[in-house]
Amino acid sequence: MKRLCSALMAMVLWCAVQAQETDTISIDSAQLSGLLQEMIIIDSIENSFKYQYGTVDLGNGMATLQVPEGYKYLDPEQANYVLTQLWENPESETMGLLFPEYTSPVGDSMMYAVEISFESEGYIEDEDAADLDYDDLLETMQEDAKEINEMRLKQGYEAVEIVGWAAPPFYDAADKKLHWAKELKFGASEINTLNYNIRVLGRRGYLTLNAIGDMEILPEFQANITPILSSVEFNEGHHYDDFDPELDKVAAYGVGGLIAGKVLAKAGFFALIAKFWKFIAIGAIALFAGVKKFLFGGKGN
Repeated sequence: MKRLCSALMAMVLWCAVQAQETDTISIDSAQLSGLLQEMIIIDSIENSFKYQYGTVDLGNGMATLQVPEGYKYLDPEQANYVLTQLWENPESETMGLLFPEYTSPVGDSMMYAVEISFESEGYIEDEDAADLDYDDLLETMQEDAKEINEMRLKQGYEAVEIVGWAAPPFYDAADKKLHWAKELKFGASEINTLNYNIRVLGRRGYLTLNAIGDMEILPEFQANITPILSSVEFNEGHHYDDFDPELDKVAAYGVGGLIAGKVLAKAGFFALIAKFWKFIAIGAIALFAGVKKFLFGGKGN
């Protein structure tokens, strides 16, 4: 990111010098100053982040994250800043964000991130997993999305359509880990969005890992799904097998309901992924449209 901003500033400053020698390029000094200031701010924000690697405690001893090779982690405080202040999501509890090493939460390098959180919905009984009809489940989810869109539109968000499975659900009954991916279409966007979901079942609820990006990142994410799946584990006393029916509550739904998102669909789930991706797409386009204008805009632009 720092190299990117430095290169861009050098290009724009070179353009300013050239503009003194020719009338073929027109630069508004106020716009130039604003662009440079924006790039400096982006660089400053990126440099303020303190990424972690290696072993990370989640939920005060509830679980452990072993940051996968090629990734970096932002703790809950920094992740909350990114989600709410930079990406303008509603307030919600988070356990942190995983980013590919080469990306930044700000700027054009951002391709996808994985948000980690915990849902204390209770013990998920998984007896239904083997008998699920995923085609029927998809149809139910598509109908539910229509109802969710009414709430989304009232809250000022675009409507969202579930186009289909980007990767069908897979449940590992031995490790109690579930993952699937949906292809989504927001409003009139020409680029569809990938929402890759991972759930790790535990004694009192489940860990959620949600990855958001455009559809072109699917092959890359699938290539990394094994290390990401193995990176998070509940600690002793919080495992799925530690469930005590005398002490712990059972969730009101099973694996099918978990995939369908009956609880998460209340308000915030689709709002988060819309705002997440809108920031990345619009923010990057706006920044580099400005650079293009300065470098290639004709006289009078």
